[in-house]
Amino acid sequence: MSASVAVVPLATPASPGLRKQRRPRFVSMLMARPTTLLAVAILVLVIACGVFAPLVAPHAPRQGDLIDSKLPPSWLAEGDSRFLLGTDELGRDILSRIIFGAQVSLTVGFSAVVLAGAIGVTLGLVAGYFRGVADDVVMRVADVQLALPQILMAIAILAVLGPGLKNVILTLAITGWVTYARVVRGEVLSVREKDFIQAARCIGVGHVKIMFRHILPNVVASIIVIASFAVAGTILAEAALSFLGLSVGPDVPTWGGMVASGRDQIITGQWWIYTFPGLAIMLTVLGINLLGDWLRDYFDPRLRT
Repeated sequence: MSASVAVVPLATPASPGLRKQRRPRFVSMLMARPTTLLAVAILVLVIACGVFAPLVAPHAPRQGDLIDSKLPPSWLAEGDSRFLLGTDELGRDILSRIIFGAQVSLTVGFSAVVLAGAIGVTLGLVAGYFRGVADDVVMRVADVQLALPQILMAIAILAVLGPGLKNVILTLAITGWVTYARVVRGEVLSVREKDFIQAARCIGVGHVKIMFRHILPNVVASIIVIASFAVAGTILAEAALSFLGLSVGPDVPTWGGMVASGRDQIITGQWWIYTFPGLAIMLTVLGINLLGDWLRDYFDPRLRT
C-alpha cells in the first residue's frame, strides 16, 4: 500500500492587482489624485514654516534698515542676494515676514475652527435631539446671523473688543459656528430615529450619553469636511481683517497686513511687496480646499466599496 503524499501548493507572489486591493482605501484614493498630493505638500510646507519659523527664517521679521528699503527679489538686476524675495518699504525681509506670518494664519485658522466647531456641534446636537423650544431658539439665532455678512459682523465685534490674537480667534469663532449647527442638526434629526437610538432610550441610557456617544460618531464625517473648508475661510477672513488693520498689532507680521502695506507701492512699481504675501494666502487656501475636496469624497458613502 503506497503512502499518500500531501500536495502543498507552491506560494506564488501576489499579482499587482491583489497588492493594489490590499492597499488601504485612503491611500489608494490619495495616490489616485495628484492634486491632493500637491495640497498635502503645500500644507506640510506652510505648517513647517509656521512651527519652525525662528529656525528657517533668514532674518528677523521686525528688523529692517531703510538703506535696504524696497529692494527687488534677488534674481532681478537690482536685487540683493541677502533678500530672496526682496524687502518692503522699511527694509524688512519679505521672505522672513511671510514665514512668520504663517504662524498667525495657522493659529487663527485652526483655533477659530476648533472653537466654532465645538460651539456649533454642541448646539446642533441639542437642537436636533431635543427639538421643540431648543431647536427654535438655536435655529432662529442662526437665521439672524446668516442674514448678516460674516466679515461685517467680525468688524463690528472687533471694533468693540479691539485688535489682538485672542479677540480675532473669538470673533471668527462667534461668526463661524452657524454652519456646523445647521448641518449637525439636520443629520441628528435623521439619526435620532434609528433603531439603535430607540433601543438606547429603552434601556435607560441618558440623553447626554446618547448624543455624544451614539449620535455624534455618526455625524463626525460631515463635521470633518466642514472644518476643513472652514479653515480656508477663516484664514481668508483673518487676512481681510489684517488688511483693514483690525487683526493683531501692526508690529506682528501677517499676510493680510503685508498686502495692505504694499498697496501704496502699486503705483511706484514695487510689486513684490504685496504679490508674494498674496501668493502665500492663495496657495494655502488652495491647498486646504483641495484637501477638503478629497476628504469629502473619502467620507462619501456612495464611493465606498
